[in-house]
Amino acid sequence: MSAPHSDNPKQICENILIEGKRYNIEHSILPSENAVADRLLARGIELTEAYDELHGKLHAHPHALQIFFGLVLSTAAFWNPEKIAQARTARGDLGKVNQQIARRAAELAGLLQQRSDLHNTSGFSTDTHYHVCDVIEAAAKSNYLFTSYVQERLDALHGQFDLKYWPSLSDFLQELASDAEDAVTEALDPLTAAATMASRPSRADFIKALLAAIEENSGRNHGQLPNDFKVTDNTLASLASCVLDLGAEDLVDGPYVKRLRQRERDGAK
Repeated sequence: MSAPHSDNPKQICENILIEGKRYNIEHSILPSENAVADRLLARGIELTEAYDELHGKLHAHPHALQIFFGLVLSTAAFWNPEKIAQARTARGDLGKVNQQIARRAAELAGLLQQRSDLHNTSGFSTDTHYHVCDVIEAAAKSNYLFTSYVQERLDALHGQFDLKYWPSLSDFLQELASDAEDAVTEALDPLTAAATMASRPSRADFIKALLAAIEENSGRNHGQLPNDFKVTDNTLASLASCVLDLGAEDLVDGPYVKRLRQRERDGAK
């Protein structure tokens, strides 16, 4: 994104926001980020000192200011308190689903074993799958890549090794049950991990996600922010208060961010 020239740090930063918003509107993308940009533009007076700091630290590095504000907008749009609450709920749902899978797969494993025993002892049988390869082939019959590249090789193995070399259907389901029972839920990216680390939601969640985004985009992680770039507590507080649209009674301040950072450092030891 390019922005009109100015020597005023506040105007330079706001031009970046205006240009980014214009680009998004022209391309019909990222309305949630535009909403965050509007909050920053509406509360520019509160951010004057923050803009002075950010410009002073980043203006000499090509595109670094644009990159930083892009991180602020995307983090606020996608890791605001509502989205973080949804992520926490999804994490809990995933654990519950795994436990249901564990119970039901174990139950089905028992039923499959019971059916196998009846086939062997009752004098009756059913035309149901009994070999794991049969199940794989039936399940993949509509998968062109499987039928074109895998099926022939699997058929060869199936014919080469008789039933005793393969897991039974009951064993197969019992493994799925054990796998789900022992599953550990982990975040797939640093922002998700940072924003949902605490057991209870708070305004700190957004700040932790933004700090993780800054770290992910530093030079040591092949990003475009300088390695020595560090946002002060007061600037982080001002940004958080504005992008989250906090009222006067709920504003985040520098000491709050300082305590948060200290807890994070202590937790990392």
